[in-house]
Formats: sequence, C-alpha cells, structure tokens
Amino acid sequence: MLRGIWIVYLMLNVIAFSLFGLDKQRAKRGLWRIRESALLAVIWLMGGVGAWLGMRLFRHKTQKRRFVISANVASVLQLALIALATIRLMA
Repeated sequence: MLRGIWIVYLMLNVIAFSLFGLDKQRAKRGLWRIRESALLAVIWLMGGVGAWLGMRLFRHKTQKRRFVISANVASVLQLALIALATIRLMA
C-alpha cells in the first residue's frame, strides 16, 4: 500500500510538471493555453512539488504571486502528509 501511495504521488507530480512545461511551450508559440484555474487545481491536487519544479525549470508563472504561494505551501503540506502516511503505515 505504501508503495502505491508513493507511485500515485509521483505520477501526479510528473503530470503537474508536464502541464507547466506544456503551457510554457504553448505560451511561446501563441497557442491555446491551459487555464490558470486548471494549473492551480493541479498544484493543490497533490502536484505541488512537480508544479514547483516546473515553474522553476521552465520559468513559467513565477511572477504570479498566487502560483508561487500555492506551489510553495502545497508542496510543504503535501510532503508532510506523505511523510505522515509513510510513518503511520510503517509502524
């Protein structure tokens, strides 16, 4: 069960990372963009770390305060939640 939790968490963060990269590419090309509300939802639905990494690597949405705050806060909360779950399941 613990392995499954980590796999799902990793997959969600890969998706978040990919969406930020995709949106940056679309922005550069002037194409259809991913809604900000969708990107924020991905951050809060266990994709905080992936979104944070994507924001930094792709230099995307880093000037938008709500994205920076959301990615930072969500990452800390999600990592704490995963750590707590890990500790409880290992006990």
